[in-house]
Amino acid sequence: AIKYDSRNIAFGDVDGPDGSKIKASILFPSDPRRRLEVLWNNEASRSDTSIIAINGKSQWTALKGLKLGMPLAAIEKLNGKPFKVGAFGTDGSASVLGWEGGALSSLPGGCKVGLRLAADSKAPADARNAVTGDKQFLSNDASVRAVKPSVSEILIGY
Repeated sequence: AIKYDSRNIAFGDVDGPDGSKIKASILFPSDPRRRLEVLWNNEASRSDTSIIAINGKSQWTALKGLKLGMPLAAIEKLNGKPFKVGAFGTDGSASVLGWEGGALSSLPGGCKVGLRLAADSKAPADARNAVTGDKQFLSNDASVRAVKPSVSEILIGY
């Protein structure tokens, strides 16, 4: 395990699902470009890593070269095939629901990678409306491509 100077680690609230707050260790909390959030299965002892989250303006690169801001086509290329995406919410973001057996579905050490995608804020409203609701899409669907999504959060689960 990598050891970090305690001045570069804080333990506090981070954004969780559906507007909730969850406790995490935050690496480089005052440097948005180096920030990394670590969630624990055992919060009390801060052991047994549950999820590592790369979000905001973080410059960290995850497995296979995944990074924030990466466009849809580049993610498909890493995966080797289209993947399943959920509908885009009112905040303009969607989750990758499955890698459809592509390269990103099985990673070294048994970890799993999840992505949140953000629609381009300049995408026309009708294009954005086409990908909302209770639907699932493949990443190569024309309606998904029309909103020009890119990676807004990377979640590495253990």
